[in-house]
Amino acid sequence: MAAKAVTRITESLFAQVAQHAAASPRRRKNHNLHQESDLVQRFLNVLQPGTYVRPHRHRREQAGAGFECFVVLQGSVGLLVLNSAGEVLQRERLEASGEVRGVQLAEGLFHTLVALDADSVMFEIKQGPYEPLADKDFLAAFPLEGTLEAIEQERLWRSLFNGEHGDETGPAPEQSKSPHTSAPSA
Repeated sequence: MAAKAVTRITESLFAQVAQHAAASPRRRKNHNLHQESDLVQRFLNVLQPGTYVRPHRHRREQAGAGFECFVVLQGSVGLLVLNSAGEVLQRERLEASGEVRGVQLAEGLFHTLVALDADSVMFEIKQGPYEPLADKDFLAAFPLEGTLEAIEQERLWRSLFNGEHGDETGPAPEQSKSPHTSAPSA
């Protein structure tokens, strides 16, 4: 199927995809602007609070092709960069109306995302083609999607961003070093 000459990205598209995300057990939904075989993946990723994104990284055979770029178009999303032991190395609050609206991650960085507002919409770009069985390298210490442990982990990560709008580039104060990060003490 040939791509449209112009594909509009509209508020009504955001609302439509957000409705699907809210109804999904995963609490998120992609809207692809690319074909699976395209060399560059371009898509909207709509996240609702409560979605659990298991920490992962992207690797490709060609060096440097495992990058990922996020730009928040609506709402806000928390990004956590982790080391291979699951420790939080960096936190970023990405906001459509904020100072930091997006980031580009280098290949091989373990990361996860947390929806901080309902109907948060990100535009993502990463190297294709999409290969579902080889796309992600997960951190095994973290729970699988759909488990009670995953629900608790997502809540814990979201708490790292609650009420904080200042400098979020470092780990949370008094944060546990375990893969199943404990909430910072008040």
